[in-house]
Amino acid sequence: MVKIMNFLNKLERKIGKYAIPNLSKYLIFGYILGYLIQFINPNLLNVISLNPYLILHGQVWRLVTWIIIPPSGFSILWTVVMLYFYYSVGNDLERTWGTFYYNVYLFMGMLFTVIGSFLVMGLSYVPSLEINEAMKYFGEASYFNIVSSYFSTYYVNMSIFLGFAMTFPEVRVLLMFVIPIKVKWLGIAYAVMLLADMFRTDLVGKIVIAASLLNFVVFFLMTRSGIRRMSPREMKRRHDFNKEVKKARPMSVAKHKCAVCGKNSEDNPDAEFRFCSKCNGNYEYCQDHLFTHTHVQ
Repeated sequence: MVKIMNFLNKLERKIGKYAIPNLSKYLIFGYILGYLIQFINPNLLNVISLNPYLILHGQVWRLVTWIIIPPSGFSILWTVVMLYFYYSVGNDLERTWGTFYYNVYLFMGMLFTVIGSFLVMGLSYVPSLEINEAMKYFGEASYFNIVSSYFSTYYVNMSIFLGFAMTFPEVRVLLMFVIPIKVKWLGIAYAVMLLADMFRTDLVGKIVIAASLLNFVVFFLMTRSGIRRMSPREMKRRHDFNKEVKKARPMSVAKHKCAVCGKNSEDNPDAEFRFCSKCNGNYEYCQDHLFTHTHVQ
């Protein structure tokens, strides 16, 4: 596990700058767009759902668009409360784990969900399974259209809360806005509910739940030596410390900079720079302009 953690740290140094900050905000905006689509024309949701059968028939946009399909079956008030709750929890995790690790956690959950959808498709062709009989009864196209309704980010969102409960077990929240309760007990209740759902549902539902929550299991096994439990006081102290460090950190100065195009070694670490011996002064150029520039006399 230490090796995996070191690998993630190296990966963060290389591609961490591409991590999406405030990812929870974009997820909420996606849900709002999904609710608008549902309100204007619910049939459009069938065009963007996670349907592996249609993906293999060329509709590759479904690999991404299913993310904006919002959780269904909730009242408007409860939906607003739920989205605000997950937004707040997600922001706390991002501040504590860092943007890169929070991105890894969420995208891992989405990736496992996509893999789970193709697993369902593969198992649907196994003659000994009941879902094969269902596929034969409805026909491939209709069956996978029905199955696609199982897949959403509902359980991925639940994994956000489980991650929060693991990181801040002693934080107190108001259950039903009245009863103070520690997050760790809510996390246990969530886990029990998920296990109950898995026992009650069919094979497709079991795969959906397991795939969507696999990121929680894998991520905490991978990072258990690097991400530890924190109290709210520790979280605030860490946040304030990082804020002060950013204020005090001097602006970095690139070691090498091209005198023609301005390309520098900080933004382009793989680029090569050389001084020109024919120019009057210490003029440095990138490999694109070393032999093409006009010499300074």
